Amino acid sequence: QVQLVESGGGLVQPGGSLRLSCAASGSIFKIYAMGWYRQAPGKQRDMVATIGNSGNTNYAESVKGRLTISRDNAANTVYLQMNSLQPEDTAVYVCNLNGLASGTAYTRNYWGQGTQVTVSS
Repeated sequence: QVQLVESGGGLVQPGGSLRLSCAASGSIFKIYAMGWYRQAPGKQRDMVATIGNSGNTNYAESVKGRLTISRDNAANTVYLQMNSLQPEDTAVYVCNLNGLASGTAYTRNYWGQGTQVTVSS
């Protein structure tokens, strides 16, 4: 099994910053990519940012220039530095890992429980 544990969410004023962390543990054989998704109330889950093994990144247009994803491969941890936060960034942020667990023969997505980010004055 693969477990993802997020931390770092909370309440912040508009223009503020937060840093999310997600640590992966368990029987991980190979990680291909990690990333962050978010889901606001009544809306679908959307991709925020992803990062591959070579450090290649992909961002949603709405967060480019404000949010930065990074990864510590040795620690199987992914981070999301969020700056200039706005009320529309309010959502549950969910960590994703795309990879292969030990003893399995197929790649799949694993998801964390999510951490709430609220941007409000």
